Amino acid sequence: MSQQGYVATPPYSQPQPGIGLSPPHYGHYGDPSHTASPTGMMKPAGPLGVTATGGMLPPGPPPPGPHQFGQNGAHAASHPQQRFPGPPPVNSVASSYVPYQPSAQSSYPSPMSTSSVTQLGSQLSAMQINSYGSSMASPSQGPPGPLSATSLQTPPRPPQPSILLPGSQVLPPPPATLNGPGASPLLPPMYRPDGLSGPAPPNSQYQPPPLPGQALGARYPPQQANSGPQMAGAQLSYPGGFPGGPAQLAGPPQPQKKLDPDSVPSPIQVIENDRASRGGQVYATNTRGQIPPLVTTDCIIQDQGNASPRFIRCTTYCFPCTSDMAKQAQIPLAAVIKPFATIPSNESPLYLVNHGESGPVRCNRCKAYMCPFMQFIEGGRRYQCGFCNCVNDVPPFYFQHLDHIGRRLDHYEKPELSLGSYEYVATLDYCRKNKPPNPPAFIFMIDVSYSNIKNGLVKLICEELKTMLEKLPKIRVGFITYNKVLHFFNVKSNLAQPQMMVVTDVGEVFVPLLDGFLVNYQESQSVIHNLLDQIPDMFADSNENETVFAPVIQAGMEALKAADCPGKLFIFHSSLPTAEAPGKLKNRDDKKLVNTDKEKILFQPQTNVYDSLAKDCVAHGCSVTLFLFPSQYVDVASLGLVPQLTGGTLYKYNNFQMHLDRQQFLNDLRNDIEKKIGFDAIMRVRTSTGFRATDFFGGILMNNTTDVEMAAIDCDKAVTVEFKHDDKLSEDTGALIQCAVLYTTISGQRRLRIHNLGLNCSSQLADLYKSCETDALINFFAKSAFKAVLHQPLKVIREILVNQTAHMLACYRKNCASPSAASQLILPDSMKVLPVYMNCLLKNCVLLSRPEISTDERAYQRQLVMAMGVADSQLFFYPQLLPIHTLDVKSTMLPAAVRCSESRLSEEGIFLLANGLHMFLWLGVSSPPELIQGIFNVPSFAHINTDMTLLPEVGNPYSQQLRMIMGIIQQKRPYSMKLTIVKQREQPEMVFRQFLVEDKGLYGGSSYVDFLCCVHKEICQLLN
Repeated sequence: MSQQGYVATPPYSQPQPGIGLSPPHYGHYGDPSHTASPTGMMKPAGPLGVTATGGMLPPGPPPPGPHQFGQNGAHAASHPQQRFPGPPPVNSVASSYVPYQPSAQSSYPSPMSTSSVTQLGSQLSAMQINSYGSSMASPSQGPPGPLSATSLQTPPRPPQPSILLPGSQVLPPPPATLNGPGASPLLPPMYRPDGLSGPAPPNSQYQPPPLPGQALGARYPPQQANSGPQMAGAQLSYPGGFPGGPAQLAGPPQPQKKLDPDSVPSPIQVIENDRASRGGQVYATNTRGQIPPLVTTDCIIQDQGNASPRFIRCTTYCFPCTSDMAKQAQIPLAAVIKPFATIPSNESPLYLVNHGESGPVRCNRCKAYMCPFMQFIEGGRRYQCGFCNCVNDVPPFYFQHLDHIGRRLDHYEKPELSLGSYEYVATLDYCRKNKPPNPPAFIFMIDVSYSNIKNGLVKLICEELKTMLEKLPKIRVGFITYNKVLHFFNVKSNLAQPQMMVVTDVGEVFVPLLDGFLVNYQESQSVIHNLLDQIPDMFADSNENETVFAPVIQAGMEALKAADCPGKLFIFHSSLPTAEAPGKLKNRDDKKLVNTDKEKILFQPQTNVYDSLAKDCVAHGCSVTLFLFPSQYVDVASLGLVPQLTGGTLYKYNNFQMHLDRQQFLNDLRNDIEKKIGFDAIMRVRTSTGFRATDFFGGILMNNTTDVEMAAIDCDKAVTVEFKHDDKLSEDTGALIQCAVLYTTISGQRRLRIHNLGLNCSSQLADLYKSCETDALINFFAKSAFKAVLHQPLKVIREILVNQTAHMLACYRKNCASPSAASQLILPDSMKVLPVYMNCLLKNCVLLSRPEISTDERAYQRQLVMAMGVADSQLFFYPQLLPIHTLDVKSTMLPAAVRCSESRLSEEGIFLLANGLHMFLWLGVSSPPELIQGIFNVPSFAHINTDMTLLPEVGNPYSQQLRMIMGIIQQKRPYSMKLTIVKQREQPEMVFRQFLVEDKGLYGGSSYVDFLCCVHKEICQLLN
């Protein structure tokens, strides 16, 4: 455990009448439950939840223009009962963003007046930060310019976790050496509390740090911890303006100070600390409710009765005992489940249990599958279900005697009794129409319109399929090409030449041939190769530019339906489907909707054709994977819906150019075809009594409240499940989760995959906070927010995210932290990087539009995140930034990452940035010539060609090492990352800068430091 203390003088420490913890945003979207204010909480006064006092917030509406974040704004206060409330009041139309100026405030809308925003900035300048404990970044080299008065102080770590109050005696460190390109602008000058600049009036509340030895306790009203033991945590403290504190200093203000970014919690440090303490070790899952290593830490996982964190990660591993506690803390109770996650070769694969015709042993009442949570009694003749407590008879074939501690003698011989994850062979009862399924098939569907033929894409796909089909397991394949009409191919093994059949009636698609369309590749190899050689020439003279899309999916689904098998469609498509047919789309890309309440329309499909088509596909086990090659708007929100709802994947290559994008596309195609995948799947999440699964997020379809239906699910797809209490939970029995996925393997065997996880329960809030996992929390918040963009104004969603962040931290501050200065920002140790990650989510282009990001790109990113697991969402929101110029060519270790901020770059440096979709190599103008020559094989910086997307294979250690590092970063990721070379101070650097997520966004979006202050202001308002 580590603590950090932070010190500053905010303007927001005056007492605020009428502000209590407002009721939580809890419940379904639009579910008007939980409306009553929880006891002991005051309802906000007034429409903005704040009464203006002491020149803090002048009365009247906020002025137009760029505001800061929405905290307790109109929406947050007026719809407290839901996470994402319904349509906002009429007066809350989101403000238009102004063009970027360096001095512009962030564009999260807010009810604060401009003057109080400025005060917030100015008072921050006096913030001084003391860091305690080992989890702080060492002061790294900062920007040039005057040495800031902020000093990073690191005293020896106290033996017990304790919160140190501001002003503890510590010597200032020597000044840090300074270099680097980007000096961050100084914060605005001192402002008086009434908004006028100039020296503060003599009666302003200001308290100097206490003199050495001066007692601290007397000055603050003590905070009573009313729940659980005191916990260590990061603290941000402000020695000034404590509620009710007497004014202690008159006269001119102190010299300007600047908040040092090195003194706020660092994600890099948290990741490194976890790697140092848990990396490379064996993590055994034998204890209920234990917290696994972070997703960024490599370790060996040993299943000893609970599912591996590769399969299930939770937002907290200790659930609160009551729903009142859950409402009070507002920490979402959720699990991110990745049922087919890849298991590394050094861990044991899942065991397959086969009980023959008897099938799996299940509880008679709740239908939970036999697992380590079942308790055998009466000499082994009966067992009590751990989920519903029902006592069941043990089937005769399954009987076994118990040992002296009541455990079955065959406990360690049966995977379902001793392991958290395993598979069952399913009986015919689990199959459609009670008969064994046919093996799945793959259908390749190629858009042969004019542009795809001309740019060589069709030829590339056909060439690649010839080599790739060789590697496929024994599976049936079929081929369709299309533009305005559909061409089916008969590739039966006894034909000398493939035969083409054209379907022109795209309104009512039918499959013109059954025999010879889906064939075994090995048997029909020569006919298929013949076809793939002919397709590019067959359409070489076509001038047809119009395409259809929905009929293509319909045709593939009908073909699978006729063959009575599940399967997957691989569609290669490049334009808006404008030809007359079902699912025809028009260009509706309207920039005027951005930043209005109608912006949500841009994320919704244009027609309901695709929604009903997706439902049909899922009903017939037809999954759709779409490779898109758009050169202009193609309406991803509509075209991507079927891939999303059928458990497929969407890949997008904007303005595809053969020489630049070929490799990225081929890598994606190869990776996708070889993925471990389950077909025609249905998932059910069961829980022990007291709570239940209420909400599901992911590439899924739900026809009822419990069955998660997926036409397919692969090793990269995750489903995020939210839980709610329906009764009390007990500390003794804990909270148990069982996820069961029924699916068909690639070879056509019906199986059940079971994952079990036991969590702790506690009536102490402190235990709940201790057990949180920030990476899983961000995955949950991202998915719930991205689901809400379909029916909520983005401004409302951003406000709720800020509000809930403040609520979670205020509850911790009030109930779990040691009594300390009321103005300290105290972060729980498990959540100390929650603010920086939350700010990254708020700045993502889905929630905050930017002029250079297209509507299609926003819809695409929204769709990708909905199916992401925790490791992928962690990298996506907080990219990895590696200094390449510090490479040790003798070591195979990755260089230590640095924080995503411009202040970490240096002119002499070369940096690699990756976020799972993109990879950038940033070159400082003074990069070492030997590195430039070693990596690019050119004489100097000026000779580097920034158009390249693959590094040349130069046979020297620098080049080999860098390409190896890029390979390591790429290897675990579902999407192939295209490399962009960026030179410092050249135009493309603007795109790269958007990924430096700790800095202020060019088009709105706060810096990390500013967001921390905003959240702290919120917390102060909630606590006063």
